[in-house]
Amino acid sequence: MFLDNYFSENSASQISFTRKQASDFAKDIADDFNPIHDQDAKRFCVPGDLLFSTVLRKYGLSENMQFDFLGLVTDDVTLGFPESDEGKLVISGDNGKDYLAIIRDGEIHTDKQKIAKLIRQYVAFSGQTFPHILVPLMEQNEMMINPDRPLVIYERMMIHFNHFNFDDLTLKMTFSKMKVDGKRGNVSLRFILQSDDEVVGTGEKNMVLSGLRSYEEEKIGQLTQVYNTRKNKYLKLTA
Repeated sequence: MFLDNYFSENSASQISFTRKQASDFAKDIADDFNPIHDQDAKRFCVPGDLLFSTVLRKYGLSENMQFDFLGLVTDDVTLGFPESDEGKLVISGDNGKDYLAIIRDGEIHTDKQKIAKLIRQYVAFSGQTFPHILVPLMEQNEMMINPDRPLVIYERMMIHFNHFNFDDLTLKMTFSKMKVDGKRGNVSLRFILQSDDEVVGTGEKNMVLSGLRSYEEEKIGQLTQVYNTRKNKYLKLTA
């Protein structure tokens, strides 16, 4: 699977990510240019989309899946993926910390091509979160993230499949909402998974925005411009 280039696994099913692997996945697969995924970032962390994708590669697709993100994974952490058929799993690091809790039930599907299609569709959608989805939500709520230290963190995601009898797969967002609680923002994004014109699954992604402040169009415009400039510069270098 294409995902094999973006992590390292030892004989004990322990998985780690170098800064380059995580950064390449963010930019080349997820179209995510958040600076916390840069190789030289001081506050570097592995993309949540890469953790999600690695879990699917390891355990396959279940009819119902829930992922709770418990902490930020750095390049100096090795994760243990237990060999288990249990419905509840916890992915922990060699430092004793828990990083991801998984709840799954129903039929399990291990077709690599279908798993790859879901991964590519989901991370492509996820990579559009900023600025395409978050900026309109922040403007609507008249609150914004700190432009000097923008921080958007995965909290939870859920996926349900009606069945696995599909060849092609596309993802379409159906709902977006941001709830403000002081300096904290909770964002919910819902989507459907379609094969041709049939809905074969549904899902939801929840994120936390911290350090909120009053919305300033000029500041958000500058942040968006910096983001797009970083992206365009990278694409030119790798063309």
